[in-house]
Amino acid sequence: MHRNRRVPSHLPVSFLAACLLSIILITTAANASDTAADRCLSFVNHLDLGAPLPQTREILRHGKSITIVALGSSSTAGFGTFGKAFPEVMKAELAQSHPSLHINLIVSGRLFDTIPGSIARLEKDALRYKPDLVIWQLGTNDTLSPVAASDLRGQMRKGIQQIKRSNAEVILMDLQYAPVVRAMPSHTAMQSLIADVGREESVAVFSRYALMKHAIDDGVHGLVAWDGLHNSAAGYRCIGRALARMIDQTSAQ
Repeated sequence: MHRNRRVPSHLPVSFLAACLLSIILITTAANASDTAADRCLSFVNHLDLGAPLPQTREILRHGKSITIVALGSSSTAGFGTFGKAFPEVMKAELAQSHPSLHINLIVSGRLFDTIPGSIARLEKDALRYKPDLVIWQLGTNDTLSPVAASDLRGQMRKGIQQIKRSNAEVILMDLQYAPVVRAMPSHTAMQSLIADVGREESVAVFSRYALMKHAIDDGVHGLVAWDGLHNSAAGYRCIGRALARMIDQTSAQ
């Protein structure tokens, strides 16, 4: 014999109120994050890659597919957010502009990676995919290293030249504008080194540091994650969309 169990006809009012409050808070946070990303993106016009991307330009104009490798550390892996990291955001933005183009994206981000570490795994984690474009996010973890920034110049040039020999183009991505980074005594030297090597090797440099600084100095909040180091979801969206737009500009030149 089965007893009839009474099912409550309604949930407690306090539970419903808590659910409603949670929805409101999540929606508010998401809207604030979108606003921060949009405001940050408005400063992309302050940036210049500093070098052309002729091969990428031709692919964007006439190609059927492009292979892009994002090589780097935790920023490339997307640490600090439950959302998409900048490579996936970049891909989505490029796909909107070029709906007929197949974008093959390989994300090769490794936590705590350094410039020597990236070079050591360059062939295995990047070049074996025969990329058309390599986005090398570098430098942040090296500012914590006892190796002086100037001592890394030769290694950076070696890595860039290895990528060039594989017939891929290069975009260097510099440091993030975040409290922990700015507290590192060697971060200024590292910023200068990335810019200098980019000029010496005639490769593009995407300065997320400059982009974030312009935005934050103008009062944009929420681009840095809880740890004071990595990008937040809004920060990754801004960086990824800005990078895609600057790549896309090459097809209009």
